Amino acid sequence: MQLYYAPHTIALASLIVLEEIGAPYTPVRVDFSAGAQRAESYLALNPKGRVPALVTDHGTLTETPAILTWLGQAFPAANLLPADPFGFARVQELLAYLCSTVHVSHAHKRRGARWSDDPAVVAALPLKVAQNMGDHFAYLEQRFTGPFAMGDHFTVADPYLFILASWLEGDGVDIARFPRIKAHFAALSARPTVQRALAIQS
Repeated sequence: MQLYYAPHTIALASLIVLEEIGAPYTPVRVDFSAGAQRAESYLALNPKGRVPALVTDHGTLTETPAILTWLGQAFPAANLLPADPFGFARVQELLAYLCSTVHVSHAHKRRGARWSDDPAVVAALPLKVAQNMGDHFAYLEQRFTGPFAMGDHFTVADPYLFILASWLEGDGVDIARFPRIKAHFAALSARPTVQRALAIQS
């Protein structure tokens, strides 16, 4: 497998899960500063021009929830997804919320041009980021039932939550407002697989 990533992006979640499963893979850095995500060679692999992209024997996958879910299912020995249908759906529920709501709210800070060509609108979008991210994490805080995102067991959802939590300070939100999220962030920061993934993307 090859994982195409860029530093300080959500691709770190896929790196962490790859380290968790322990299967051989090659990390491939996409240099955003040089515009490598728009190079013809990369667009042939991922026409969206974003990261991550995971090249497998079956083809290329994009979008973090899809990559994380496939890794969890393709390597069941790592035990990163619940075996029962309802538990699996609950993980998908959380991944969908992190992807379609929390991550998008964060992106309003610097990616306003994705939503509007009006400079006034682009300038206004960041003004709501701190409130929205605070509201999202207040919800995530109250749904915690254990040390991990899904309770007592580490799943593919934990790296995604970890990375979004790492962006809170830059979004104007004090993580100390959310003691369970803060404890989760500290625990994952100390996890060897997370440390290895951080070293790769640094």
